[in-house]
Amino acid sequence: MFAELGHEVIVPPPPSKHTLDLVTKYAPEFACIPFKILLGTYLEALALGADTIVSTGGIGPCRAGYYGELHRRILEDLGYNIRLFIIEPPLKRPGDFFRTIMSLVSNGFTWLRFPVILQRVWAKLNAIDRVERASHSIRPYEVVKGETSRVYESCLQELDKACSLQEIRDAERDALARLASIEQDRSRRPLKIGLIGEIYVVLEPFANHNVQILLEEMGALADRSIYLAEWSRGNAVVAGEKDVKRAARPFLSELVGGHGVNSIGQTVLYAQQGFDGVIQLAPFACIPEIVAKSILPRVSRELNIPVLTLFLDEQTGEGGIRTRVEAFVDLLIQRRNRREGQVVWSGI
Repeated sequence: MFAELGHEVIVPPPPSKHTLDLVTKYAPEFACIPFKILLGTYLEALALGADTIVSTGGIGPCRAGYYGELHRRILEDLGYNIRLFIIEPPLKRPGDFFRTIMSLVSNGFTWLRFPVILQRVWAKLNAIDRVERASHSIRPYEVVKGETSRVYESCLQELDKACSLQEIRDAERDALARLASIEQDRSRRPLKIGLIGEIYVVLEPFANHNVQILLEEMGALADRSIYLAEWSRGNAVVAGEKDVKRAARPFLSELVGGHGVNSIGQTVLYAQQGFDGVIQLAPFACIPEIVAKSILPRVSRELNIPVLTLFLDEQTGEGGIRTRVEAFVDLLIQRRNRREGQVVWSGI
């Protein structure tokens, strides 16, 4: 979208340990890991020649709405002379949203092109999400371990090259066909585990140590509660997520910011859909998710669905996450076996 608005777009590298190492001296210790990864990502982009940053704002009782301004001040203190645009939620602050968009349009741009550009952007965003969903539904059944991930990465590259609506549709159709052709063993009975929590750590594999793929390679079917197109539709296009909020209401009816209410509501829906368990992914010190965590034991008890909470920060190690996830999966397997009347013998 920004390229078609007349800008040269600098794409920073995917978040890594180097990203976090860049900000250890500059980010407040109490700030959550999304704040730190974003700041590190900005520094990486600036090193590649970027002079303008576009980020998102927020409203309600969550610190994320302040992050753009805090990032701006830290970068200015470090001597960077940049322009930082913060896009506010269009459904809540339409005036601020459109003023920012107007500021990002280059000279000579014809507004008649804007609906066409948005249509292509929206089509590609939905195509990426549908292809990713397909990969997650196939990975627990794959016969050759790792094949789904290899095919998926190749499909993403083809989607990236697609520009016109027809090219996007063709790339999506080809990607879904390639994924469906992967050899699978459909006799398996994978556990069904829901993933809930704060949007950034749920969506960003580096932040959550690739927990969704880890679960799927262990043979579980991991259903992520948040996808970017779906979230954008419900928060930036039309007011949505009413079913989630309705499900949460008996346990949490107050706005607590972030995705706190969603974490409760999605857990209720997963329990109603017969899932074996739920994993909550939360940044360390994230107040909305701390509120949700305090209520989840009641949800777990009343709806008979186990919940594991993983708090994540720059000190979290992949080994620790793997150990906790493996133990949780083992408990869910034993629980299912007991429920089905199967006797499991272990030992000598």
